[in-house]
Amino acid sequence: MTSRPGARKRRHPRVGFFGLLGAGNIGNDGSLEVVLEYVRRRHPEAELSCLCSGPELVEARYGVKAESLLWYYSRNRDTTGVLAALLKAVGKVADTLKILSWTRRCDVVIVPGAGVLETTLPLRPWGFPYAMALLGVSGRLWGTRVALLNVGSNVIRQRTTRRLYRIAARSAHYRSFRDELSRDAWAEMGLDTAKDDLYPDLAFALPIPAGRPSDVVGVGVMEFHGGNDDRRRGQEIRSSYVDAMKRFVRRLVDDGREIRLLTGDEIDDPVVEEIFADLREHRPDLDPNRVTAAKLPTLGDLITEIAALGAVVGTRYHNVLCSLKLAKPTISISYSQKMDSIMANMGLAEYCQSARAVDVDLLVRQLAELEAKPDEFWQRLRDRSAAKGKLLEKQYDVLDKTLFRTSEEIR
Repeated sequence: MTSRPGARKRRHPRVGFFGLLGAGNIGNDGSLEVVLEYVRRRHPEAELSCLCSGPELVEARYGVKAESLLWYYSRNRDTTGVLAALLKAVGKVADTLKILSWTRRCDVVIVPGAGVLETTLPLRPWGFPYAMALLGVSGRLWGTRVALLNVGSNVIRQRTTRRLYRIAARSAHYRSFRDELSRDAWAEMGLDTAKDDLYPDLAFALPIPAGRPSDVVGVGVMEFHGGNDDRRRGQEIRSSYVDAMKRFVRRLVDDGREIRLLTGDEIDDPVVEEIFADLREHRPDLDPNRVTAAKLPTLGDLITEIAALGAVVGTRYHNVLCSLKLAKPTISISYSQKMDSIMANMGLAEYCQSARAVDVDLLVRQLAELEAKPDEFWQRLRDRSAAKGKLLEKQYDVLDKTLFRTSEEIR
């Protein structure tokens, strides 16, 4: 690694992890888990730290010293008016100083996967996009190697957000994208991506659990209000989506199916409760064991849960991805192109629907079609999944050369 003038030599590399981690999104935390396993296995002497949105959970679950990323969002935000504006201003100064200071203390900072360059869900530019830009600038300022690892993106229409994310992407020492859609999006936005690597989503590195599949249908639901461009129609989009999911669950129940409701973030819990309330109203005599919900604190728990299911109809990206990884009959209720992309890549392009306009009758027909496909079809899916896992292991060799010359390197 590049020596810093006046820096004291250290025996162990200092590796930081950065992102919206520990805040209830199991996909984000699963990506962190995979990268932690890589660093601890190949560089066991590394000193680890994390700057994230849920430091308490990261410290308790992963044993990594963690600090809070966004000052304002970790405080009581019930205030309004002038006081709220003042607190936000104070928080932005505090965030800037924190990121500058923390990045300087690291030799390497890894942003582990997830859609960190996306605007497919509502996002304010001066929150996480600003933090990402500042991380990139800090890395260049202090000589810290910042790696954006297998990240997702889309074409960003909002000018300020696009500029901030562009700073983050251009400043990174190493970039890799989790699909062609993400890499092509940045090429369209004027970034030179010719040398950027393309590797699968980090979730493909997670082990496949043992489990006997059943006839239970996993239905993945989400607190969905559309994306950044849909703010004015957010409640309308949510109502349409939730209503469709309620009707789909009722159709499955009427067909005699058993259902397991899946989520991917703590914020999805209200949708689960609304579905249960709908069943109590419209199917009051239903055995409560016919429709249950899974509490899934980690991505590993989600994969274990899906291993015991017969099929999955999912909305959250990692609900769909984990089902594909396990070669399950999978239907994607897509809220962004990244979901259509992974479905097409795995040979299931025709089994996607938009979360903004769910056709329940079509969902029922698609599920029946998938469940009737021969085992040879699913074996091809298993082979594709295994190949993606091998690609990720090859990427670790690239990271060793790019971010860590040797495990004994010092400053």
